[in-house]
Amino acid sequence: MLGAIVGDIIGSVYEFNNIKTVDFPLLTEESCFTDDTVLTVATADCILNGGNYADYYRKYYRMYPQRGYGGNFHIWGSSDSMGPYNSYGNGSAMRVSPVGFAYKTIEEVLAEAKRSAEVTHNHPEGIKGAQATAAAVYLARTGAGKEKIKEYIAGNFGYDLDDTIERIREVYGFNETCQGSVPQAIMVFLESCSYEDAVRKAVSIGGDSDTIACIAGGIAEAYYGGVPEDIKSKVLLKLDRNMIKIINKFYEIFIYKIL
Repeated sequence: MLGAIVGDIIGSVYEFNNIKTVDFPLLTEESCFTDDTVLTVATADCILNGGNYADYYRKYYRMYPQRGYGGNFHIWGSSDSMGPYNSYGNGSAMRVSPVGFAYKTIEEVLAEAKRSAEVTHNHPEGIKGAQATAAAVYLARTGAGKEKIKEYIAGNFGYDLDDTIERIREVYGFNETCQGSVPQAIMVFLESCSYEDAVRKAVSIGGDSDTIACIAGGIAEAYYGGVPEDIKSKVLLKLDRNMIKIINKFYEIFIYKIL
């Protein structure tokens, strides 16, 4: 979960200013959390306290306005009763990493990822993107190797994961769909050698940089056993007290005390 948040914050300054290299400052004064972080924390809060994901997403949207939400989500979040809007955007995948950490079986993870997605992203691709991301996090944290993760995701979700980061970097452009960003984020993780390397590679392919790094970062945290302390301490300074409280409680219950 924190790995996703760190990826979002690192990628935030490159979303509309793509940088096609891994050689860049990880954090700057302009680095900030976006809707990816807000809704990831909302997902964790919902898991901790129960209830409806739609209620939590609306609550957090209103607590943290102007954080880069998509146009349809703006309309949905401003409404008290609007139902899902058949989205296949990558918003369902960017917010789902807590699900991969919190549940004990792959079946539970897939079912909960679907529930978290379908309150807004009830298009099959929107649900698939959330499930694939959560499944990758779950498999990574439960000891699966990269080949097993790749085989499971490709076999169950139909994503082509055989491309290389070098080729993706050459041709990839801005794409906010699940089908146009989740496979790329997973491939970034598969080619990485550390948490930091995964985030750097995610940003380096361009496109929707904060979300690519958010998705890849959540998986990489699970696989590599956490976020490096020096990166984590700097990122926590970018978050407010409410977010840190929810993150800490989530880790105390589901993983370990980190803050």
